Amino acid sequence: MWRKRLKARYSCAVDRDEIIDVLRAFEEQELEYVLIGAAAMGFHGIVRATEDLDLLIHANAENVERLKRAFRQVYSDDPNVDQISADDLLGEYPAVRYYPPSGDLYFDVMTRLGEAASFETIQSTVMEIEGIKVPVATPRELYRLKKDTVRPLDRADAERLRQHFDVEDE
Repeated sequence: MWRKRLKARYSCAVDRDEIIDVLRAFEEQELEYVLIGAAAMGFHGIVRATEDLDLLIHANAENVERLKRAFRQVYSDDPNVDQISADDLLGEYPAVRYYPPSGDLYFDVMTRLGEAASFETIQSTVMEIEGIKVPVATPRELYRLKKDTVRPLDRADAERLRQHFDVEDE
C-alpha cells in the first residue's frame, strides 16, 4: 500500500528508485531521523508534488557521520557529501541542503526546527516500504508543524491534514 502511495507521490517529480535507495541506506547506516514535510504526508496518503526529502535528525556528531555514510552509500562519487558537517548541523542554524549528483532530488536536513521540534520531541510512527522501516512524523505532528508557518503551501498542507485526519488544535 505504501509503495503505491510513494509511487503516485513521486511519479513525476523524482526517481522513486533513488528514494528507496536512500531510505534503505538510512536504515542500513542506522540513521536516527524522522521524515517530515510533503514526503511524510505522502506516506500518510496525502499526495503533493515535491522535489525534496525533509529530514529531522538526532543532533549529535555520530549521527551526522551516519548520515554522510548513507549518502556516500547511494552517491559514492559525490565529494560534496564531505561538506556536510556536524558543526553546521549542531550550530546556530541547524540545517543543510544537500543536492546529490542525480539532480532529481534534494535533501533538507535539520536537527531542530527552532523551538517547535527536534528529533527528541517530534511524534513519529514507523511505516514500511519495500521492507524498509521509515520513521515518519504523525499526521497530528505534521499539522502542528505546518499550521502556523508563513508559507501558504504549508498552511494549505495543514488544512488538508486537518480535514483528512480530523486533526484539531489542542
